[in-house]
Amino acid sequence: MIPSSSSSIPVVLTIAGSDSSGGAGIQADIKTISATGSYACSVMTASTAQNTQGIFDVFPFPVRHVTQQLDAVFSDLNIVAVKIGMLANAEIVEAVADKLQAVRPRHLVIDPVLLSTSGRTLLSPAALKPLQDRLLPMADLITPNLPEAAVLLGYPTENSGDKQMWASPAMIADLQQLGLPAILLKGGHADDPHYSHDWLITASATTMFSAPRIHATNTHGTGCTLASAIASYLARGYSLPAAVETAKSYITGAIRYAHQLDVGQGKGPLHHFYPQSAAQ
Repeated sequence: MIPSSSSSIPVVLTIAGSDSSGGAGIQADIKTISATGSYACSVMTASTAQNTQGIFDVFPFPVRHVTQQLDAVFSDLNIVAVKIGMLANAEIVEAVADKLQAVRPRHLVIDPVLLSTSGRTLLSPAALKPLQDRLLPMADLITPNLPEAAVLLGYPTENSGDKQMWASPAMIADLQQLGLPAILLKGGHADDPHYSHDWLITASATTMFSAPRIHATNTHGTGCTLASAIASYLARGYSLPAAVETAKSYITGAIRYAHQLDVGQGKGPLHHFYPQSAAQ
């Protein structure tokens, strides 16, 4: 679907944590939403002390402050789409669910941020059930990576042998049984050295999106970026499959051109404002 023309830029809200290095979280979301043609506003759930080498501290905000931020943006801005990332704890999950249940945004994309790349837990265990019971059923799309999908399904994750189930037909069938409108299973953690596969899963069909795997070190914030791009394209009028496909193309360019940035000593950020004309 080609997005409909509009005289105004659609407003997209990101609800997520802050990344002090600017590569992921709220900062990556705002860059992505802006680069893909929408207006970004934000509700911050937590502050993290992190850089390109890891996360060193997480400070969840008081739920009252999160609620006040939600009230402020929804009472004033015409928010077309919402992207949710890190929620930190059960109290924040419940507060966000209460607000979204009341306002019912047109589009809702949830990136269930459960673990950092280094394996640090970013959502308290007590928050998993309200996330699954209250927030995920409201979403148009959730975008778990393979480890996060395993957690959502209750797969054991104690040893590497469990990875044999990742992205298998059995895992995709189990995800379909969750009864959610749509799931984009991100396959970046898979072992294929040549291609990165993602699967758009609905109750009736599964569509695979493939792109050549780019062997790069600057991959910090890829999950945040992909979910935010999808939310932005949905806000602009794209159908869900078209939003996923276009977001995949955008993030491929952001990774491919990330070498132009020289930020940090670890896994650097993507180039969210890469020259898209050059990538055509």
